[in-house]
Amino acid sequence: MSTAQSGAARALPARDLPAPSLPRPSERLRLVQAPAQTRSRAPFVLLCIGLLAAALLGTLVMNTVMNNEAYAARDIQIEIAREAEIADQLGEQIDALSSPQALAARATELGMVQSPNPGVLRLSDLMIFGGASGAGAAQ
Repeated sequence: MSTAQSGAARALPARDLPAPSLPRPSERLRLVQAPAQTRSRAPFVLLCIGLLAAALLGTLVMNTVMNNEAYAARDIQIEIAREAEIADQLGEQIDALSSPQALAARATELGMVQSPNPGVLRLSDLMIFGGASGAGAAQ
């Protein structure tokens, strides 16, 4: 063996350690308090179940309301389409009744006659040319 290894194997000086004190027989056993009662998990589980049930019930109610509103919206769209069709029909009637031929026929029914010599109004000096000279000229 080498001297370096033999030096590492030498014994350490002994230290004076205090002797461990042994407990007296009366100190070995002592009363220990019982562990505190752990809380029951039942309230937490019931709370979770209640929250889950409330969420499911809320979802059900919300879906039901949304379906009812969808039906109402569809009914309103059908009503709007009917009203638009009626408006188109009325517009066609107005166009037909406001045509020059329809207006002339209606005027004839009411006893109106066409003037043979219509007058012309010049707006720059407010002069009337042609036609009847006054209100009594048509008689």
